[in-house]
Amino acid sequence: MPQFSVIITCHNQADFIDDAVLSALCQPSSYREVIVVDDASSDESPRIIQKYGDAIQLIKLKSNVGANRARNFGAALAKGDYFVFLDGDDLLLPWALEMYRQILGRQPAAAALLSTLRWFDGAPPKPKPEEFPKEIRFVTYDTLIKKDRSNRPSASAMVIERESFHRIQGWTEDLFPMDDFDILIKLGACGTAVQILSPPATAYRVHVSNSIHNVTPFIRELHHVIKKIKAGEYPSSKSHWLPTYAFMGGPVLFWTKKACRNGLYFDGLQLLASGWTLSLAAALSRFIRLLTGRQRIETIPLRPAPEFPATDWHVAADRA
Repeated sequence: MPQFSVIITCHNQADFIDDAVLSALCQPSSYREVIVVDDASSDESPRIIQKYGDAIQLIKLKSNVGANRARNFGAALAKGDYFVFLDGDDLLLPWALEMYRQILGRQPAAAALLSTLRWFDGAPPKPKPEEFPKEIRFVTYDTLIKKDRSNRPSASAMVIERESFHRIQGWTEDLFPMDDFDILIKLGACGTAVQILSPPATAYRVHVSNSIHNVTPFIRELHHVIKKIKAGEYPSSKSHWLPTYAFMGGPVLFWTKKACRNGLYFDGLQLLASGWTLSLAAALSRFIRLLTGRQRIETIPLRPAPEFPATDWHVAADRA
């Protein structure tokens, strides 16, 4: 049975961190550990986290180092076979780890699992027992970079096998945002990957502080990713050059349009000029898929864990 290390990072997220930790503690305890990295919060986050005592492993950083370095700190102490990353404002849905466990029972050598997000605004979702999903739909790829279905990358919706994580030297610490795209490309040639189409494993909280609301940093870091691809800095840039280029073709068009909608016309045109070859590769890849078809979708039952806890996360935390 694979063991999971849930690594939660937090910086000044007192309004949200309680829900994030509780969502991890409600996962079956027989195959998970919960590590919380407080990235030098100056609000009430440390006090909230400390109340969980021995139910979690707490790392308190003395200075703010940023999300990626904080994640790497947590991974360095993690003992699990697989690392499950969770931002301090997101939540794991109650069936997340059991779903991952059942998929890995069929694909034990997977280097990464990619899940989908359930977006929410306001109160956290609390699924009732009768709402537990009955099946898992997923696709298996020989290499992650060759996946042929769209996916909204998020650190909170990916699971990485520990040896693969260390092989790629973890999260790129000087690149944020676009760090989720960056680590997926780094993992691109590491081996088998599974993309979960349904159900979602993570609840993504929508709020005013979401980084996606600020266009400029995304464009800046996307330029860095494009340069790394063209310079062959990713292992897959040479061994799988077309799918690597195509992987970022969609984001180039997305952020070009978003820049223009926000009045950043020069920035948008600069990005398009830098990344047009990637978008062309994406279009070519889509055409090839029309001719050859996409990888087959597999469906398996999702069975509740024998120790599936209460969906009331506060009750689950009391039992942890």
